[in-house]
Amino acid sequence: MSRQETPSANDGRVVAVRGSVVDLRFETHLPSIHRLLRAGAEGEILIEVLAQLDARQVRGIALTPTQGLARGMSVEDSGGPLMAPVGKGVLGRMFDVFGNAIDRQPAPTEIEWRSVHRAPPPLARRSTQSEIFETGIKVIDVLVPLERGGKAGLFGGAGVGKTVLLTEMIHNMIGHHAGVSLFCGIGERCREGEELYREMKDAGVLPNMVMVFGQMNEPPGSRFRVGHAALTMAEYFRDDEQRDVLLLIDNIFRFIQAGMEVSGLMGQMPSRLGYQPTMGTELSGLEERIANTDAGAITSIQAVYVPADDFTDPAAVHTFSHLSASIVLSRKRAGEGLYPAIDPLQSSSRMATPGIVGERHYALAQEIRRTLAQYAELKDIIAMLGLEQLSPEDRNLVARARRLERFLTQPFFTTERFTGLTGKLVSLAEALDGCERILGDEFRDVPEGALYMIGGVDEVKVKAKDYKDCKDKDDKDHKDSKDEEKTV
Repeated sequence: MSRQETPSANDGRVVAVRGSVVDLRFETHLPSIHRLLRAGAEGEILIEVLAQLDARQVRGIALTPTQGLARGMSVEDSGGPLMAPVGKGVLGRMFDVFGNAIDRQPAPTEIEWRSVHRAPPPLARRSTQSEIFETGIKVIDVLVPLERGGKAGLFGGAGVGKTVLLTEMIHNMIGHHAGVSLFCGIGERCREGEELYREMKDAGVLPNMVMVFGQMNEPPGSRFRVGHAALTMAEYFRDDEQRDVLLLIDNIFRFIQAGMEVSGLMGQMPSRLGYQPTMGTELSGLEERIANTDAGAITSIQAVYVPADDFTDPAAVHTFSHLSASIVLSRKRAGEGLYPAIDPLQSSSRMATPGIVGERHYALAQEIRRTLAQYAELKDIIAMLGLEQLSPEDRNLVARARRLERFLTQPFFTTERFTGLTGKLVSLAEALDGCERILGDEFRDVPEGALYMIGGVDEVKVKAKDYKDCKDKDDKDHKDSKDEEKTV
């Protein structure tokens, strides 16, 4: 199939250009909504129809810069909507919203082109089974289990580790699941895309991965459609090849933001806090296509930037309603060096029920949350009066909570070159075993630091021995320095 449908003999004229908004007049046949139009000397300016103004005029949003576009210029109807490339040829490649390869390699072969505007799978085709999707990250698998074919959100402000967590999940998923990973960058920096491409290539996981980017410097129309293009590719692997797909979106807030810009440019009345009145509909149109069907599953993990760390912002509230798991990243925990900086008390998952994860896992997760919640309540008393003023029971609880917090940290493969720590992948069984032993006070005599940034709990003994050797050496050096002072 060709990239675009056969162009129709339906030419129009540009009536007005206001930034990215273009009004066009057609004398013979009015193009339908979502139709792609081409303008410019070589058809390099692409315009998507978003509104029919009257029997002869349409209003569209330019998906490319509009430099050189002027009133009276001719416009060609492409005969179809925006298309995305699908097929085995897209694996290991990086694309823009139009399906152009942007990795400095030849255009892919063995592909076909499909419309980015597709309906969600019908309810009759959706799977009703609830399965856990293991990530190899302790705090997520124990406290916020993800759903196969579900949607998980990574909520956090700027600089708390959303992108690092996403790239770590890509690394873990491709190495241990026989599926396809698809990374969709919406309104992200081109530097991040280049770094991710290089890291995935060095890790040897690129052959089972596709990347689609709508960068920060591109027009809002382009950023608004890049999510739909990525989903079209993901649906091919799920429906045609019947493979499981891991879809990572960074950042879903930028999709909403691009929609807000398009809405403002189109002259729509803004809603609460300046957001577009159609935000709920636009987000639902994207999110409902991510589903678990009888053919395969698209499991999505989405970074969600929270403006000013305000979780009552309409963008965050609307996104929450679509998710089966919400992973909240805390700036306070990041400041304490507890990475991944996931707040276990604010994060939640619909999978964390006895019927899905099992009685033991559910009971352990509830006990961990209870311990950490009680520790959070005691922090003010400790800050004012000191740890010594607590009862012996409360002191034991604080010791357990602090050891749990440190055990739930983990060194990542994608940060090895920055931290110097070897990345760890921890199975759910190992993570549950470690939490259970800490709650049973098995490590009450072990220094807290021995549980920090380790994988399985069996590594504690080795680290505790290193701590003891370091302490003995420090004590010896301190004693030698005292003896020297006395001699002098």
